[in-house]
Amino acid sequence: MAEEEKEESQENEGSASKESGGSKIVLILIVVLLVLVLAIGGVVAYLMLSGDEAEDATVVKQEKVERKRSHRSEDAGVGPMYPLDKFTVNLMSENGRRFLVVKMNLEEDSEELTPELDKKTPLVRDVVISILSSKTVEEITTAKGKEKLKDEIIAQINRHLDDGEIRHIYFTEFVIQ
Repeated sequence: MAEEEKEESQENEGSASKESGGSKIVLILIVVLLVLVLAIGGVVAYLMLSGDEAEDATVVKQEKVERKRSHRSEDAGVGPMYPLDKFTVNLMSENGRRFLVVKMNLEEDSEELTPELDKKTPLVRDVVISILSSKTVEEITTAKGKEKLKDEIIAQINRHLDDGEIRHIYFTEFVIQ
C-alpha cells in the first residue's frame, strides 16, 4: 500500500508539472502576441503620422523653390561687374606693421553706371582706401566683419554716384599680413 501511495503521489506530481508547463507556454504565447500587436500598432501609427509631415515638408520645399525663382526673376541675376585694381593698405594697429591686400569687384545695378565709375575711379579708390585703412585686424577677420565692411564701402560709394548704385561687393582677393 505504501508503494501504491508512492505511485499515486508521483502521478499527481507529474500531472501538476504538465499543467504548470502548459500554462507557462500559454503565458509566453500571450506575451509574445501582445508585444507583436503593440509593435504593429506603433509602426502603423508612425506611418500615418509621418505621411502628413512628408506632405508638409514637400509643400514647404515647393514654396522655397518658388520664392527663389521669383526672387531671381525680380533680381535678374548678378548685375554687371566693375573690377577695381588691387588695394594695399596699412591697417590700424599699435605697431603699424599689419597690412591688407584686397581686390574687389563692384556689382552695378545697370550698365549706365559704368561710364560714371570710369570717371570717378579715383574718388571710389579714395573712399575704399580710407575705409580699409581705418579698420583693425580684429574688425575684418570674421565673416560678419567682412560683411559689415562691404556694407560700409557700398554706402560710402553710393553717396557719390548719380546714374545708379552699387548693389554688392565681391572680394576676389583678401589677404591680411
